[in-house]
Amino acid sequence: MQYPIAIEWGDDQHATGIVFPDIPGAVTAGDSVEQAYELAVEVAHIQLEEMVSAGQSIPMPGNIEQHRKNPEFEGWGWGLVEIDVTPYLGKTEKVNVTLPGSLVRRIDDYVTLHGVKSRSAFLTTAALHELDNRAR
Repeated sequence: MQYPIAIEWGDDQHATGIVFPDIPGAVTAGDSVEQAYELAVEVAHIQLEEMVSAGQSIPMPGNIEQHRKNPEFEGWGWGLVEIDVTPYLGKTEKVNVTLPGSLVRRIDDYVTLHGVKSRSAFLTTAALHELDNRAR
């Protein structure tokens, strides 16, 4: 899934900070943007693992435009980071699903165009998104 990140740009005297607004506690900083990014991916995985261990559900990525309205992030930059959440969802199970051929082709085209890991990853993300929306 692609999670929004807020980037507080650093300078010669300040580190570059990165926050995942949708993953509680996923905050880090680095001496360079590259270092901050690498640390951000690592801290996101640590926080997700801790959430699952505590019996919490995986948070869905929010909307950058909504996050930008938060005064806490005024003047910050924004980006997206791909985080594979499947390791935190439990053991995988194979299921047989029947879908219309045109839908399968659209899914496959989307997967190819957007660099999604697989058709299964796409369907997992779509299912999590739908379940999260219905829970609200």
